[in-house]
Amino acid sequence: MKRKATAVWQGSGKEGKGHLSTQSTVLNKTQYSFGSRFEEGVGTNPEELIAAAHAGCFSMKLSFVLGEAGFTPTELSTTCTITLESGAITNADLELKASITGISKEQFMECAENAKVNCPISKLLNTNISLKAELA
Repeated sequence: MKRKATAVWQGSGKEGKGHLSTQSTVLNKTQYSFGSRFEEGVGTNPEELIAAAHAGCFSMKLSFVLGEAGFTPTELSTTCTITLESGAITNADLELKASITGISKEQFMECAENAKVNCPISKLLNTNISLKAELA
C-alpha cells in the first residue's frame, strides 16, 4: 500500500504560503503558512497533521490489539500533542480515554502499551512518546 500527499509552497519561509492536498482529497489545497504553524493563523501545519495521524493510528492499532485479546472497545478517544522545540519534534504525548467492557486495568494497560510501541506512526517517529491512559 502506498499513500501520497502534495505540498506546494510559494515565497519565503515567513511571508510565503502554501497548501496541502492528499490522494483521498480529504485535504484539497488546504492552507498552511508561518502563521498557522508558529502563531495562531488560519490553516493547518505539519505538526497538527502528525498529531492527527498518530492519534488515529494508535487508536486503530489499539482496537486490533484489543480484538486479539478478546475485547471490543465501545470507544477509544485519543488526543496526541506534538511538541516542536528548536526545530525538532521532541515529544508525542498520547492521552487515551477508553470505554471497554470486561477488561481489567492490567489488561488494558498492557494492550495500550503494545499499541503505543507498535503502531506504524510510533515506529516512524524518532522522539519521546508518552501515554496517559484512562479506562472509563
